[in-house]
Amino acid sequence: MALFNFTGTDPSQPSHYSLATTTPTCPPPTQQMCTLQAMNDGANNPVITDALKNEIINSLQNEINGLNVSLKSR
Repeated sequence: MALFNFTGTDPSQPSHYSLATTTPTCPPPTQQMCTLQAMNDGANNPVITDALKNEIINSLQNEINGLNVSLKSR
């Protein structure tokens, strides 16, 4: 699995992430997407499965980190 930084506006779109080359920092605003852990599709985009998309939704709605989803800290 690879770590991806959220760099766009839509957490469900693989093109809105970039492959993390260093440990990411997650500046404010709070409780928004920061990083995602997922398989690399070979073009440095995350493979966002239905299960991972559900984890993203759950994390954002409940303002909690998931197993593969990290939100910006409060």
